[in-house]
Amino acid sequence: MTLNDAQIQVDEYVSQFKMGYWSPLSNLARLIEEVGELARELNHLFGDKPKKSSEKIANMKEEMGDILFTLICIANSQSVNLQECLDEVIAKYNHRDRNRWERKN
Repeated sequence: MTLNDAQIQVDEYVSQFKMGYWSPLSNLARLIEEVGELARELNHLFGDKPKKSSEKIANMKEEMGDILFTLICIANSQSVNLQECLDEVIAKYNHRDRNRWERKN
């Protein structure tokens, strides 16, 4: 699935409901909540914060999916093409950081 395909699929899902897309600020809050859930899991797995015995094990894959879905909602509601965004940022990194780190042989 391409990013364009994902944007179409999310739009088809959201468009079936009267409410449609949430407001940009509500979606931003939702995105931050989802990123926080991923951060919590990463901290439990790799950081200094142990999980409580009563806490269930979360699925990082699911958390990343929630982040991606919410980001697509924001992009769609603002008519932003994420494929163009990604292409532009990769070009930027390839130019700006081309000599920044030692390359593998």
